[in-house]
Amino acid sequence: MKAIILAAGYATRLYPLTINKPKSLLEIGGKTVLDYIVEDIENIECIDEIIIISNDKFYNNFETWSKETYCKKPIKVINDGTTSDENKLGAIGDINLVINNCNIDDDIFIVAGDNLYSFSLQTFFENYEQTKQNCILSKKIKNTNELKRMGVVQVDKENKVIGFEEKPENPKSDIAVFASYIYSKDTIPLINEYIDQGNNPDAPGYFIAWLFKRKDVYAHIIEGECYDIGTHETYNQVKAKFEMQNVMRYQQIV
Repeated sequence: MKAIILAAGYATRLYPLTINKPKSLLEIGGKTVLDYIVEDIENIECIDEIIIISNDKFYNNFETWSKETYCKKPIKVINDGTTSDENKLGAIGDINLVINNCNIDDDIFIVAGDNLYSFSLQTFFENYEQTKQNCILSKKIKNTNELKRMGVVQVDKENKVIGFEEKPENPKSDIAVFASYIYSKDTIPLINEYIDQGNNPDAPGYFIAWLFKRKDVYAHIIEGECYDIGTHETYNQVKAKFEMQNVMRYQQIV
C-alpha cells in the first residue's frame, strides 16, 4: 500500500503565515503538521512508501523537510508543476498525477496534509482490512451549517455509501466526510477514467460522488475528532489544544 499526502494547496486564507511556507509545515506543539501525519502513517505496517504531492512554489520546502526528518519508510516528494490557485490541478488531479508519475499499481491511502486527528489512522486502516472495500473517513456532525461546508454522505445499515453531495445546501444526512480515503488497487484505473471524462478535479468528494455508482464505497464513522487547519482561527485553536495535551503528558511523566 502507498500513502499519498495531499499538500499542493496555497493556503491563502492563512496569509501571511503561508506566504513562504506551506500549511503542512506550520508548527503545532513543537512539530510540524506533516510530522504528526507521517508519524501516524508510520504505524501502518503495510504502507511501504509515503508520497507527498506539492506545488512548484513549496516543492523545495518539502524536499528540505524530507531530508531533515527521520522516517522508517521511504518518502518521495512530487512536484505538480503548478504555481498558484489559478493553475492548480485540484486534489483529484494531483492524486492522478502521483499514480501516473509513480506507476502505482497498489492500494492507496490518501490523507490531507492539513488535517490532524485525535485518534490513530491505524483504526481507519483496520476497517479497510476487514472489508477490502473502498473506504472513506466519516463522522456524525449535528451542526447543519458545518455540514453545508463539507461533503455529506448517505449510507445504508452496513455503512455502504448510497448517496453523496459536496457542500449541500440541504444536507440529507448528518454524516460528514473528512479528507482521508483508502482505495483498492482495482479502483486506481477509475481515477484516471474520471479525469479523462473531464469531471471536476478539485475536491476529492466529487470523485466519491462519481465512484459509489460504479464500485462499492464504505464509510468508516469515527468517534474522535478531526481538525481541519484552514483558517487562523482553527490553526490557533488546534495549537492551543495540542500544546495543552503536551503539557499534560509532561506533567504525568514527572
